[in-house]
Amino acid sequence: MKKILILFAHPAFQKSLINKTLMEAIKDLKSVTINNLYEKYPDFFMDIPAEQKLLTEHDIIIWHHPFYWYSAPAIIKEWMDLVLQHGFAYGTHGRALEGKWAMSCISTGGRKEVYSAEGKNRYTINEFLAPFIQSANLCRMKNLPPFVVHGSHTLNKDDIKKYAEDYRKVIKMLRDNEIDSEKLNTMEYMNEIIEHNA
Repeated sequence: MKKILILFAHPAFQKSLINKTLMEAIKDLKSVTINNLYEKYPDFFMDIPAEQKLLTEHDIIIWHHPFYWYSAPAIIKEWMDLVLQHGFAYGTHGRALEGKWAMSCISTGGRKEVYSAEGKNRYTINEFLAPFIQSANLCRMKNLPPFVVHGSHTLNKDDIKKYAEDYRKVIKMLRDNEIDSEKLNTMEYMNEIIEHNA
């Protein structure tokens, strides 16, 4: 059973029905730790040793946040800048995260079709996530496809429930090592693993 660390960041969490529902769906799972960064560090003063210890204690790291301005809320960048230090996360002797898995879970108001070369946003979600993908690579981690919620402002209760159920399934499959890594190489989004295993 793998240990999963959810690095959750939402500056307006109480207003986000989709993210509240996603978090509710996984909060009771064994071997899953939710690290709510805005709740833990309202002043942005981070306990770097404590954050690094959490990383070393877990096998899979998930950055879970809304997709703000084609990126992440500020505290995620602050966390990366301070916690992923040279000599710890990367560099010749920085091997604390080597072999761990990394994944993004994001919610966005835009529909999938606007995230394409032909769409309004001109780039795919994975192209926008390049800094996360390369950061994982620099830290010698295996990067997984993202779990993505599109059109978050237009979802009805059934849609939200389905996303939450799928997220819970994905987290459990990751935890229980039930995902074929060969399949991951062919997927754009982690959401697709549910269809592959249906």
